[in-house]
Amino acid sequence: MNKLHWENVYTTKPITEVSWYRTHLEQSLALIEQTGAGPEARIIDVGGGASTLVDDLLAADYRHLTILDISAKALAEAKTRLGKAAARVAWLEADITQAALPAHHYDIWHDRAVFHFLTQPEERRRYVAAVQHAVKPGGHIIMACFGPAGPRQCSGLDIVRYHPEQLHGEFGGGFRLVKNISETHLTPAGKEQQFIYCYCKMG
Repeated sequence: MNKLHWENVYTTKPITEVSWYRTHLEQSLALIEQTGAGPEARIIDVGGGASTLVDDLLAADYRHLTILDISAKALAEAKTRLGKAAARVAWLEADITQAALPAHHYDIWHDRAVFHFLTQPEERRRYVAAVQHAVKPGGHIIMACFGPAGPRQCSGLDIVRYHPEQLHGEFGGGFRLVKNISETHLTPAGKEQQFIYCYCKMG
């Protein structure tokens, strides 16, 4: 992934104007709750620097949150928004395809709108390896990407669009698909984008 590109995106455009911004990630929150993991669950939000998911997870009393993003600017914006509550979160500035994560540490892995930027098979292979390394056996993986009717580009970059079975197929037989959902996201500019969510369990 291109760190300079993303630092430029977040430096030149307010977080509330990036195309994937939502005031609340209702679908993500609902799926996290459906895991039944509870407030002691260790949750990592990949690409979550510009997301409000962390705000809502803190409000719901989840206590072990990690936010990973390639952009220092995005993470800084989130910390400023949270104020003192930011101290309750672990912040990681890293490229998820190269990040050093603890082994079998997380109960829930959440990613909304990162994986579809990985256009090269080797990038996707490293991403899946990171999930296999970092998520506990029996853990939960919640992925959201542009669906087959979604845009072909985002933030000036090509993306990969997925049917649910294609997204699940990227992860392989070690991941059991629990459910998939399609959502129409309305961007801050008023455009509709199709997202598909896949919720899988490890093993």
